Amino acid sequence: MRFPSERIVCLTEETVETLYLLREQDRIVGVSGYAVRPPQVRREKPRVSAFTSADIPKILALEPDLVLAFSDLQADIVAALIREGIAVHAFNQRDIAGILAMVRTVGALVGAVERADQLAAGYEERLRQIRLAANGRPRPRVYFEEWDEPLISGIGWVSELIGIAGGDDVFPEKAKPKRRGTGLSRRKR
Repeated sequence: MRFPSERIVCLTEETVETLYLLREQDRIVGVSGYAVRPPQVRREKPRVSAFTSADIPKILALEPDLVLAFSDLQADIVAALIREGIAVHAFNQRDIAGILAMVRTVGALVGAVERADQLAAGYEERLRQIRLAANGRPRPRVYFEEWDEPLISGIGWVSELIGIAGGDDVFPEKAKPKRRGTGLSRRKR
C-alpha cells in the first residue's frame, strides 16, 4: 500500500462521502453502486460493487492501492481482495464515536489528518448544539425503520442521534450491538 493512498476503491457510501468532504475525491477510482452523495459521484466514478457482492476483476483492473470496506457483511469480498494482494481497511462503526473515528482514520489514510479532524470536530460541535437545543423540551418516542423487508431497525448510531435530538428510541435494546456481529437483521443490497 502506498502512503498516502492514491487509488482507492470505496465499497461503502460513507467513505465516499467522507473523501469528497475532505476534498480527496480524486483518489477514488471505484465506488459502491449505493454511493449517491455527493450527487456527482454517480457521474464521476465507476461502480464496482453492491453491498455484499463485488466485481473483483473490475476492482483489480482499477489497480487500487487501498480498498475501504465495512463490516462482516463484506468479509467474503475483503478476503478475495486480500488473496489478490490488495490492501483493505474494513471499518465497523456502529455508534457515533465509531463514525467520527472512521472520518479521522480515512483522513489519516490519505494524508489529510488536519482536515479530517476539523470535519469530525465540526460534527461533534453540531451534535453538542443539537443536544443543547433539545434540553427541556418534551421527549417524543421515536420508531426508526431502515428497511421494511426484511425488517431492520435498532441501529446504534441512529438511536444515539434520536437521543441527542431529544427523543426516546422505542426499542433502545435493539440498538445495542451484540459482542459478535451486530444483532441486526441482515439484508442483501
